[in-house]
Amino acid sequence: MGFFNKLFGKKEKQSLDEGLKKTKEGFLAKITRAFSGKSKVDDEVLDKLEEALVGADVGIETTMKIIERIEKRATKEKYTNTTELNKMLQQEIEQMLIDAPHSNSYAFDSDLPAKPYIILVVGVNGVGKTTTIGKLAYNFKAAGKNVLLGAADTFRAAAVDQLTIWSERAGVPIVKQNMGSDPAAVAFDTVQSAMAQKSDVVLIDTAGRLHNKAHLMEELSKIKRVIQKTIPDAPHEVLLVLDGSTGQNALEQAKHFTATTDVTALAITKLDGTAKGGVVLAIANQFKIPVKFIGVGEKMEDLLVFDKHEFVDSLFSLENKTEA
Repeated sequence: MGFFNKLFGKKEKQSLDEGLKKTKEGFLAKITRAFSGKSKVDDEVLDKLEEALVGADVGIETTMKIIERIEKRATKEKYTNTTELNKMLQQEIEQMLIDAPHSNSYAFDSDLPAKPYIILVVGVNGVGKTTTIGKLAYNFKAAGKNVLLGAADTFRAAAVDQLTIWSERAGVPIVKQNMGSDPAAVAFDTVQSAMAQKSDVVLIDTAGRLHNKAHLMEELSKIKRVIQKTIPDAPHEVLLVLDGSTGQNALEQAKHFTATTDVTALAITKLDGTAKGGVVLAIANQFKIPVKFIGVGEKMEDLLVFDKHEFVDSLFSLENKTEA
């Protein structure tokens, strides 16, 4: 039984299936046609498979790695039908995805390794960062945890206002100051409040400017330093939020942020609105950073804890359901 099935049940599994529907229609149909009627992996199959993967924004580097692995396996193993060829592809795609360390601790209702557990959230404006924070807050609270938000993106007045709205929707408190305030001061106050309120989870929003990378790095470093004055081993997670619908642009954003700060986990949003969900593979393969959360819809419950087996299973089982 898969991770989602054990921890979330059929409703969440259905959200995952539906959220990946456009990606399935975008490239798995091509894969099915490439394998149809084939009893071996030949050049035609590999060419069509490469086209399908690149078209789904899996990326050239990751695509070629998958192709090479399948070609190597095909020389050693005999595959006699489409089902077995599909299974081989599923296995290779799953191996591309990085296992999150201590993944069970990221089930919303599981014990976290520290209290308060400080998550610093980074990402450019427009990727769904604030929405992701709000959904995380909602889901952690629904699982019985005390959650606190910190509005350390003081560069834009709208950022504080938006996070305040999400704090009200999720029913969790927020620490904020006026626009233009020192982000590190907001982060410090947030951690102090978390200690006083005995919060379980702290989600701190940060500014998403990429036009001045040196300033961004300096700001994030300062936030970390002031947090560590209270909790030396914090932040426990630096979560980078990326918009899956932007495809290769998400890769560029990941490149910038991983160069300026120590990103430990990824949240990939808006997968329900794109046929380019293959970017999940490209990001995980290129940066070797685990995907912890994925957004597959607008509802609060549509932010899911990521599990690579269930992700791949939903892609391929959804194709099977369509054929049926």
